[in-house]
Amino acid sequence: MTATPLYRSFASSDEIDAEYKPSLRVADAEALMRGYGERSAAARTRLAGRYGIPYGPTCDEKLDIFPADRPDAPVFVFIHGGYWRAFAASDHSFVALGPVALGITTVVVDYSLCPKVTIDEITRQCRAAVAWTLRHIGAHGGDPGRVAIGGHSAGGHLSAMCLETRWNEDYGLARDPLAAALLVSGIYDIEPLRYSYLQPTIQLDDGIVRRNSPLFGVQPCATPVLATWGADESEEFARQSTSFHATWQAAGNRSELYAQPGANHFSAIHGFADPSQPLCRWLADRLLTSP
Repeated sequence: MTATPLYRSFASSDEIDAEYKPSLRVADAEALMRGYGERSAAARTRLAGRYGIPYGPTCDEKLDIFPADRPDAPVFVFIHGGYWRAFAASDHSFVALGPVALGITTVVVDYSLCPKVTIDEITRQCRAAVAWTLRHIGAHGGDPGRVAIGGHSAGGHLSAMCLETRWNEDYGLARDPLAAALLVSGIYDIEPLRYSYLQPTIQLDDGIVRRNSPLFGVQPCATPVLATWGADESEEFARQSTSFHATWQAAGNRSELYAQPGANHFSAIHGFADPSQPLCRWLADRLLTSP
């Protein structure tokens, strides 16, 4: 008798891990991840920064601001990855290098990690960080009318959750306050991770999956999206992005797809460090215009 698949056609956790554990597909994942911190330490020596600014009531709810050298600068809010259980804003300062060079103030968000909190709470915190930015970035030289959001891996997921926020009802902001969204290697249906190596830490259940799978909560939204991933990533990471893109467009929204040539899951955000690279150019094309 054929066993019932755990998710789509996957019959075992090992099969799911082969698709959703990015370190299995690169030669030295530890070195690549250490590189985030090394690049970020170097970036902080080059950039002006304001660190650890509270955006909410808990100790983990803080953000770093890297202001552009221009008044009323457009703003990019970046949410880091780490499968909701690793890394911090300080490991991702390097993503500000390209945007700041283009005149875009960059905000890098910290949040609590699993298993200290659930993904429900992480989503709440990231929404609170975006709301804080929209309300307060003017005091830090930014233009609240030109705020883009983006993130990598779990941060791509969290950015997509922010796109599906009832900003007007829950926060008293404009219905669609974000000028653009750049989603890198995100997970938009988190169901398969219940059966993965991550489950003991992220502790998904039916409710968390239902509430936090942005693929199934898409609604009409004026924010244009770029869904991108490394062309060397697994078929499932590619499918997650193409599925979200198709669903976003089916709701009447605007989105684009971009598979980054030669990039893997860990290098797919390196383009934020260089103002000439496609990720930064896409941001600039949507933010460096008159509001």
